[in-house]
Amino acid sequence: MQEEFILKKLELADALIFALHANNYNVWINLTDRFPHPYTEENAKDFIKMTLAHQPTQIKGIYIGEEPIGAIGLHPLEDVFAKNIELGYWIAEPYWGKGIMSKAIGQTVEYAFANFDINRIFARPFGRNKGSIKALEKNGFQLEATLPSTIFKDGKFEDELVYAIRK
Repeated sequence: MQEEFILKKLELADALIFALHANNYNVWINLTDRFPHPYTEENAKDFIKMTLAHQPTQIKGIYIGEEPIGAIGLHPLEDVFAKNIELGYWIAEPYWGKGIMSKAIGQTVEYAFANFDINRIFARPFGRNKGSIKALEKNGFQLEATLPSTIFKDGKFEDELVYAIRK
């Protein structure tokens, strides 16, 4: 049975538990290096403060009850790419494979098309991240490109995939 979750603004009071979930090698290995490792309470506070400055909200926490177990965000592009927005997300390892992220992606796609002047949402999972790929495909994202060995993470090259959905 899938656990019930909600997407909502992150709160500074949740920084410690957010950091405890984020401070995981298996989470970090699937994200860009802007996501620090180790991930401290101070990193969480800085991140949460940044998310609260956006209008409309671009990044939401994924909560089960009162506990933040991850985040999902929209990152608008500029200039000639202004009709595109990048989707980024992570969820605590104990919640992998439970369908939570698939539903969170679906809700975020609806929110993005309703609140931003965009035509395309894209995500760039690492080629080996089968869970992320599956969650995107369940939500109608199509593979647009495979870029071999473009990511360098933890001393190894990784393929970058580009998945997108259009309005």
